[in-house]
Amino acid sequence: MLDQIRPLFPYLKRYRKSLAWGGVSVLCYNSARVLIPPIIGHAADQMQHGATHASILLSALRLVLTAAVASFFLYLTRQILIGASREIEFDLRNDLFANLERQSASFYQTHRTGDIMARATNDLNAVRQLLGPAIMYSANCVFFTLFALPFMIRYSPRLTLCAFVPLPIASLLIQNFGQRIHRRFERIQAMFSEITAHAQENFSGARLIRAFAQEDAEIVRFERANQEYIGRSLHLVRLMAMLWPSLEFVLGFSLVITLLVGGHEVASHRISAGDFLAFNVYMVMLTWPMIAVGWVVNIFQRGTASVLRIDELLKVQPSIADEPATAEGPPISSSPSMSSSLFFPLSSRSAEEGSASLSPHPPIQGRITLRNLSFAYAPDLPTVLHNINLDIPAGSSLAIVGPTGSGKSTLVSLIPRLYDAVAGSLLIDDLPLRSYPLAKLRAAIGFVPQETFLFSDTIANNIAFGVPEASAQQIEAAATTAHIATEILDFPRGFQTLVGERGITLSGGQKQRTAIARALIREPRILILDDALASVDTYTEERILSGLRSAIEGRTTIFISHRISTARNADRIAVLVEGRIAELGTHDELLSRNGYYTALAEKQQLEEELAVTS
Repeated sequence: MLDQIRPLFPYLKRYRKSLAWGGVSVLCYNSARVLIPPIIGHAADQMQHGATHASILLSALRLVLTAAVASFFLYLTRQILIGASREIEFDLRNDLFANLERQSASFYQTHRTGDIMARATNDLNAVRQLLGPAIMYSANCVFFTLFALPFMIRYSPRLTLCAFVPLPIASLLIQNFGQRIHRRFERIQAMFSEITAHAQENFSGARLIRAFAQEDAEIVRFERANQEYIGRSLHLVRLMAMLWPSLEFVLGFSLVITLLVGGHEVASHRISAGDFLAFNVYMVMLTWPMIAVGWVVNIFQRGTASVLRIDELLKVQPSIADEPATAEGPPISSSPSMSSSLFFPLSSRSAEEGSASLSPHPPIQGRITLRNLSFAYAPDLPTVLHNINLDIPAGSSLAIVGPTGSGKSTLVSLIPRLYDAVAGSLLIDDLPLRSYPLAKLRAAIGFVPQETFLFSDTIANNIAFGVPEASAQQIEAAATTAHIATEILDFPRGFQTLVGERGITLSGGQKQRTAIARALIREPRILILDDALASVDTYTEERILSGLRSAIEGRTTIFISHRISTARNADRIAVLVEGRIAELGTHDELLSRNGYYTALAEKQQLEEELAVTS
């Protein structure tokens, strides 16, 4: 039992004072509650021997006061223990979110979003039930039984022994059913994760599903998965349906024994009718705690299964993290307001300066050196990049062109350490990339990924994502440079327009230009544009490039493009073919070599001429 909830020990320790006060409240509640049957029994004996109105009234007042005290401490018990479970749930959710935010991109390629969401919602709720109601009802059951037992033995040891004889049977039932509940609930949670993942993928890919007219097919798939989930849940329901009646039967059998043996004790004048009544009140009061044990077992088995599932996520260490030598100074807050995305931390240049004060490295200038760099996503997967050697001086620009699947995006993803290159094969300002703290490294990089992602927020907040304190003037200036400001201002709410989930209300070109503005507003030392102009026409591309020329001056800039018009103005152009640099030089130098670049330029020139004449 302890091993199953061991991952929760740090959280329980954090709230040990609340739990201790909750324990005191439980003791006081049950201490008051255990006095109720003797009051009733004493009143019954008084009535049997000629009670007065005053004595009956006094017994009634004693009963009301005792019940009032018990009710007060029951309120405190629920307030403290249930409140502590909510606080622990809050901490668990924050820690889980913070750990997920620290994971590298590869983590989300091997873990389905729906499964993560199921663990962060359904499983977390099951853990809260374990820490709140399960603890409270268990404590009440244990303490009331311990407090009531001396009173019951005082009334009649023989009767007490007979009443408790069936309880070992109840214990065996609980143990047997508990193990089966645990196994079935694990399978139910796994299936719930499948359903959540399926639903999430369908909602995200709704346009694709409609485009291929697969609505009915997806509905059938979801219904099939849902039927399996319901089937597994009904197995658990049937199990619980057997547990509760079984416990009630055992407890009912115990009451029958109490009536038979107790009636004989009263008839034999060994105990009074009042004592027998008090004993039966104890038995009735013990009935609910004993039945609640079955409910608690259900909660406990569900909770422990969920603890393991949540602990799996909490134990996952980021595959990309600061080297021990670079992890200096206080850690960055892991609260949601200070969390990071896959591409950038929510920090501005002030964060870079703060990191610089904690790091022995001088501010990043932007020189990038690749030495015999080879890369594969995993040891058992094919090598994507082969022996890449490049030197990109600080403040210069490099364009990377090549066929689809040649490794262009992979290459630039290594610079902000979205994936980790072999140690020593990638340097910034002649220092190994891993020697820089991640916060400092990424604060110096503006990255526009190939797949543009916008949050369900205003356009202004999307642009200012990396610089939350940016002014309206800075946001508009960045949008102007990215050639998107005019279109934004034409919207009814301008920069305060909500873009919808993943920016669905904007066109592909508008999303890309918004992402460019988001990178530019950071004023990074290194700017990476991964095919960032693919969704705009040639005319718009030229206007964006014209605006970017002043913005990228003095910054190390890397363009990935399939268009010669984008690459031609770079200081150098690298042609990447099958993960290797096939050509390297300026636009004119590459044209004179009659290689891949020349063929690409001629093909695009022919396409432009055909477009003009058509």
